[in-house]
Amino acid sequence: MHHATPLISTIVVGLVLAFILAAIGNRFRISPLVGYLLAGVLIGPFTPGFVADQRLANDLAEIGVILLMFGVGLHFTLDDLLSVRAVAVPGAVVQIASATLLGMGLAYLLGWSLVAGLVFGLALSVASTVVLLRAMQERRLIETERGRIAVGWLVVEDLVVILALVMIPAMAGALQGSETTGISALAVPLLITFGKVGAFVALMLIVGKRLIPLLLHYVAHSGSRELFRLAVLAIALGVALGASTLFEVSFALGAFFAGMILSESELSQRAAQETLPLRDAFAVLFFVSVGMLFDPLILWREPFAVLATVLIIVFGKSVAAYFIVRLFGYPKSHALTISASLAQI
Repeated sequence: MHHATPLISTIVVGLVLAFILAAIGNRFRISPLVGYLLAGVLIGPFTPGFVADQRLANDLAEIGVILLMFGVGLHFTLDDLLSVRAVAVPGAVVQIASATLLGMGLAYLLGWSLVAGLVFGLALSVASTVVLLRAMQERRLIETERGRIAVGWLVVEDLVVILALVMIPAMAGALQGSETTGISALAVPLLITFGKVGAFVALMLIVGKRLIPLLLHYVAHSGSRELFRLAVLAIALGVALGASTLFEVSFALGAFFAGMILSESELSQRAAQETLPLRDAFAVLFFVSVGMLFDPLILWREPFAVLATVLIIVFGKSVAAYFIVRLFGYPKSHALTISASLAQI
């Protein structure tokens, strides 16, 4: 029966299992995120029993990312983001470089190609914005200086990922000795990407900064709470989709900028409250979808490779981030918080 309604089945089974396992985890003072991930493992393709539609789960997860990043943007202003650029920009770049090199070293030991090692290292170097935000929200650190540095750091990482996705095909051709690969093969896509990202940011700062608050104020004066909630969702989802389709910017980054633009409006707190239930529900589906990617048998087939990967993520990235933050003169509490925040992918 569930095959006739894959969307409903995926949502219902995912949420019910996530609730049950999170409630059990909460009983033993374990983070609910663990329960959400285990729910995904149980309904994933690598375990027996019910198998959810992974494509639908990923799409639902994207909605959760959009709403969560939009909500975080509502608590940030452009000045907040710029205030931490001195540490966030060089810190993120150096940390990505160090983690990528560690990943490439492990790939070399595993006998992988140079291109595979580069992709693997880049994958390990970037932390998950959603995981960071959930952890920060649980500890009410989002609006602290530590929270602003961590979020700014992740925004820089998102931008680096956009550039990396453009560079990898050209770099792969160069590393494999392709005759058609030259400087122009790398420079032209990069210039186009810089242009698209710059056009998106300019559009949001020039047009969006005036149009989005104006639209929300107009809807608020209508007196309809339902219409206001719908307007907030339309702005968050619409800007995210437009950023991805027209400018090839990630959904998450597009939604974050939409929320940040709206944060300067007096209606930002109301907008955050109206989207909170949906944000929480779809964020759960994000973690469920991540759990669906996990094959438990990999722990049996490649235990040492998995252990080495975990060590790079948990310790290699953390140590690099800690020393970078301390190098910029921040106290140990800031360095420890940020390094712990980045000990995931």
